[in-house]
Amino acid sequence: MEFRPCIDIHNGKVKQIVGGSLKDLGDRAQENFVSEQDAAFYAKLYQKNSLKGGHIILLNASDSPYYEATKEQALSALRVYPGGLQVGGGITAENAAEYLAAGASHVIVTSYVFREGRIDYDRLDKLVQSIGKEHLVLDVSCKRAGEQYLVVTDRWQKLTEEAVDEALLKKLSVYCDEFLIHAVDVEGKARGMEQELVKFIGNYTGNPITYAGGVHSMEDLYLLKKLGQNRMNVTIGSALDLFGGSMKWEDVLTVCREKQKDPQELSCDSACGSYFSFMIKVWLR
Repeated sequence: MEFRPCIDIHNGKVKQIVGGSLKDLGDRAQENFVSEQDAAFYAKLYQKNSLKGGHIILLNASDSPYYEATKEQALSALRVYPGGLQVGGGITAENAAEYLAAGASHVIVTSYVFREGRIDYDRLDKLVQSIGKEHLVLDVSCKRAGEQYLVVTDRWQKLTEEAVDEALLKKLSVYCDEFLIHAVDVEGKARGMEQELVKFIGNYTGNPITYAGGVHSMEDLYLLKKLGQNRMNVTIGSALDLFGGSMKWEDVLTVCREKQKDPQELSCDSACGSYFSFMIKVWLR
């Protein structure tokens, strides 16, 4: 399991927000944390610690008065850590190459591909032809709707008809290098993961997946490691001490990098036991 760091940018500032609270009208969001540091600061920190595959997300719409300031923050982070970060938010076939040229390893796309509630394969083909599947991450962030998890678009404000299931991931896997999945119902709330979604992702053996949403303790992290069978990647935002939370990011890195001999053997009890053993070691340092 890899730790994938994040840089979320809204109204020109690095922030952590409650995902479902984001509104384009008035550029409003419920904020958990607003950093005094810029995006380049975090990019340098991630580079120093050899962390790759983290994502920068532009949270303003392209017609927002804040969009240019948000975009400049993103570009500044890409410039200081070329090849180390992915970028998403308003990406299209027309502008994707600009971000790759600025230093992004991948672009992250949702709304351009999931249009009017369905997958637009013409746009998807155009995007792949423009930049190559090796530079594309498809964001299938989702919300629960009955017994399904449906993909959400437009900065998590619109439900589509596309259910996140094995058939969808298999169908899309030939077009992209990785998947990013935010569990929008719990994103930014630091109250626990969307466990049913995590179990499903943990059984998927195709393209790498990064999960985000609700991880708020070391117990959560070990449970994610178990349910994800140690192959799912994770990003943590509001709960991380870098963004005002209580989880020390150095400890998160240690846990993510631990080798797990047999994911099937790790029960919840043993996961929690490993956690307390780990914390004792930290305390005795």
